[in-house]
Amino acid sequence: MLITLCYLYLWARWGAGWAGLIRRTVRRLHRARCAFVFGCCRGGAGCPPPRRRRRRQGSPGLGEEPVCLRLGDKVFFTEETPQSLDDLNKWTLLLISPFIYSDKILDAEHIAFVTESVSAQADDLQTISSSSKKVIKWSDCCSPLAYKPGEPYKLIAEASVDNFSNLGIAFMEDRLQMDNGMVPRKIVSIHLQESALKELKRMAAPTEEKNSTNSIHMDEMTPAPPFAAATKQGSTSTDSTGGGDQEVREEKSRLEKRSESHDEPNNLCERETSTGKHHHLHLSSCHECFELENSTIESVRYASSENIPELPDDCSASVEEVTDGCLARELRRINLTGKTPNVLIYVGSDPMKIKFEKIKSVLKECIHTDSYTIYQLVEEQVLKAPWLDNSLLLVIATEEPISKDNHKQFLTYLSRGGKILGLSASFTFGSIQIRSKSELKKTIQELVFYKADNSEVKLNLLTSGSVFEQEAKENHSQVKSLSHLSNTDKDMIIVHLPYGDCGGEAILCQIYLEMDIASLTTQTQEDFNLLKMSNAKRYEVLKEILTLLGLSCELSEVPSLTPIYLLSSDEENHIAFLKWLGKKVDVEGLIKSSKMTLKFVSSYKPEIEIMPSLIPVVTVGGFSSEHFSLQTYQQNLQTKKLGKIVLFAEVTSTTMNLLDGLMFDLPQEMDLIAIAVRQTQGKGRGGNVWLSPVGCALSTLHVSIPLCSQLGQRIPFIQHLMSLAVVESVRSIPGYQDIDLRVKWPNDIYYSDLMKLGGVLVNSTLMGDTFHILIGWGFNVNNSNPTICINDLIMEYNKKNMTKLKSLTADYLIARSVTVLERLIETFQEKGPDGVLPLYYKHWIHAGRQVRLWSEEGPLAWIVGIDDCGFLQVHEEGKGVESVHPDGNSFDMLKNLIISKQR
Repeated sequence: MLITLCYLYLWARWGAGWAGLIRRTVRRLHRARCAFVFGCCRGGAGCPPPRRRRRRQGSPGLGEEPVCLRLGDKVFFTEETPQSLDDLNKWTLLLISPFIYSDKILDAEHIAFVTESVSAQADDLQTISSSSKKVIKWSDCCSPLAYKPGEPYKLIAEASVDNFSNLGIAFMEDRLQMDNGMVPRKIVSIHLQESALKELKRMAAPTEEKNSTNSIHMDEMTPAPPFAAATKQGSTSTDSTGGGDQEVREEKSRLEKRSESHDEPNNLCERETSTGKHHHLHLSSCHECFELENSTIESVRYASSENIPELPDDCSASVEEVTDGCLARELRRINLTGKTPNVLIYVGSDPMKIKFEKIKSVLKECIHTDSYTIYQLVEEQVLKAPWLDNSLLLVIATEEPISKDNHKQFLTYLSRGGKILGLSASFTFGSIQIRSKSELKKTIQELVFYKADNSEVKLNLLTSGSVFEQEAKENHSQVKSLSHLSNTDKDMIIVHLPYGDCGGEAILCQIYLEMDIASLTTQTQEDFNLLKMSNAKRYEVLKEILTLLGLSCELSEVPSLTPIYLLSSDEENHIAFLKWLGKKVDVEGLIKSSKMTLKFVSSYKPEIEIMPSLIPVVTVGGFSSEHFSLQTYQQNLQTKKLGKIVLFAEVTSTTMNLLDGLMFDLPQEMDLIAIAVRQTQGKGRGGNVWLSPVGCALSTLHVSIPLCSQLGQRIPFIQHLMSLAVVESVRSIPGYQDIDLRVKWPNDIYYSDLMKLGGVLVNSTLMGDTFHILIGWGFNVNNSNPTICINDLIMEYNKKNMTKLKSLTADYLIARSVTVLERLIETFQEKGPDGVLPLYYKHWIHAGRQVRLWSEEGPLAWIVGIDDCGFLQVHEEGKGVESVHPDGNSFDMLKNLIISKQR
């Protein structure tokens, strides 16, 4: 603090400007491991935290009261210790330039810092545009090293001491522009520890072979919002891939010459002292400053510069004059304001952002959300905000007429290599025109889409009522039809248009690819069925289009595994289970099985490692989940035994493995159930993999069945009972009896006979005279996409019948399914198959179906029912009735075909 007070005194005594004060403070203290903070004081953000003053002992001047410099809502202050950064695992590293070498990263005269920025608002843009002083671009002053997307958007960078000061001064004066168009809110110097530096050096290790490649991909590696400042007129930008080896050698030579200048004694700081225009400061003993501190600034918290005129400062070198001008030029060579991974959505007038949010939600389900950032391009920003060079894709989704100025701006974007996706929009260009066909407006039509590999996709979608027509022009061959309606005219409905010489292109659609069934206010039952059956193909087509436009539609990273929590339906069961468990675990609290090892712990700590083969199980407290309510589960579980002890995980590999080491010696009064929100390796029959997104009900239940019992003699019936239990868990609720949920032999849960929304997998092990059965099941409750879920059926039923049935939750239906299953097992044990088959036949989808056996040209047969062992019975003319075993055969509903399963 004493040092800062000395600077304040010098400023007051000699009249130096506050910008000079910042420069001198940074120059003098950057070697002392001091933290520099530039921040905003809006709502207190960025302001220094209040500290208790430590009284001096011995030598005066040791107080720690933070003294700050304030300019409007901006503040600059110092802290004793900078934040250390040693782990860059959560940051995306950048290789800035082929001319920035590892031995030049963060030398003694450079400062590492983090810049935090937020999305630009209209008033922010006005503030920058109204500034009378020279605007400073962030990339002109520093070298970015890593970034972390989000709000705030964070960038790690390094800069020379003077350039860091330039950034801070521009920030204080509201004239600092981020290349990504966001508004800077905080700049904080940090200390990069050795581990972080090694990672940066590894990333920056140059080779002549990689120089061009790294420069080419820089645009893809630097995510940035789209509203960055426009490049100044007259400025030049050189492509780093051009110029050949000679240019590389010249630039490397220039960089090495500039780096040699860093070896001069104390560089600018000593030159400043020798000029006589800047006053040397005795840091260890300055009597004048001690007197000043004791007498006049004892209680000063902030030094306000609201009304202080900015005086000339001899050290205020411009960006072009600083010693790192080479770095600024190289950053421009890489074109940080090029096509960054931003997706803009223009929907015309949409004050409530309803349409924007709908399209954004669909896009987030198609593209890798960690690789792209989605923003709305509002009407006021089309002509003003400099988004043209900072956006990878522009989505135009408005049927409103587009003004001439906006249309011209969109074409300018295309001419610079931009990509446009039109979704039922009025935008078009070139030889393609839009023609209205009223008979198609808001109707469901079949169309054919042609993929890049020339394969076809047929699906039904809602049309806008317009089609594309092409005028006879010379560039006729450049227009490619990607899709046409399956009507007589084969109307073009999706077209692919190139534009300009820089790779600009547009894919324009006159179908509502962004609209799901929930968005339609009215439709017939047939429309609902057609759209839902085409829903997965709708996503397939949209992903194909986005891929053609250069976006990545790969699946997001697999979510990290989470600990398991031991829960129970009541306290008595919980205590009893813990007593049993205490006898089974080893001295380390482990229970091992062939599938995995469970480690039982009283509480979970972040340092505990979670692996697919070793998962901690928390036995006491600490449980909470937004996706699963233990109270809801307890209230709706009405069983004597099943599902009393719960192993719950937010994310696990598969629930089928969790109970493997626990099920054989359980007390007879309780059975286990494993429940998960998401699975990373869900299992199905025949080695099939279950896609397990949030919104599914995912469970594995342990059931013990005596070998000598009715069900023990007919174990294949278990999968039928479980499928029936899921259907009955919904249709037995008062008011929900007409929800068209059905069972399909041997183990599937269907909407009508159209679409699958769940399935069952059964594994059984005979130990002595008892079958230990693991029943795994999953069904879609609240995840509409990409296919269908139970709440879709409820929503459709409400629309059709003017009812207000409530949506259901996974925890509620899991509890009800287990309750129904226990009653079905009890009925079967008492009455055999005849006790449950009438209810099963009531909900199954095969009644009266004629099928072909074994192949599409195989013999015709009629489905009769299920025999006493649970196998499907079919009647073939001339051969009588025969049974089809589920383990060897599959029923293809789309073809009414029973075929041998491929192993």
